[in-house]
Amino acid sequence: MITKADKNKARLKRHLRVRKKISGTTQRPRLSVFRSSKHIYAQLIDDNNGVTLASASTVDKELSGQVDNGGNIESARKVGELIAKRAKEKGYDNVVFDRGGYLYHGRVQALADAAREAGLQF
Repeated sequence: MITKADKNKARLKRHLRVRKKISGTTQRPRLSVFRSSKHIYAQLIDDNNGVTLASASTVDKELSGQVDNGGNIESARKVGELIAKRAKEKGYDNVVFDRGGYLYHGRVQALADAAREAGLQF
């Protein structure tokens, strides 16, 4: 029987394998995604300086009235649009996508597609 701990261990292993290959810079930050069962979070990270440049999540005050359940595809789309808007405000058009070890499917894909539609390039 596969437990939740085993799944998370495998995800962390995939995450480290992906992170070896990608890194965010000042010109092209890393768009990192984390999802829990109830919420989804996105951050723009400059790995050279170790700084978070912008963030968005389903627990943001800006989205709290629009999102009733943070664990669905529709809320992931809204977070993708919001992170793209905040990135554009700070002057970032190109990012490196970090799926965080999650499969590129469902909520992670919805967030990425919404960010692309809102003007981010990766």
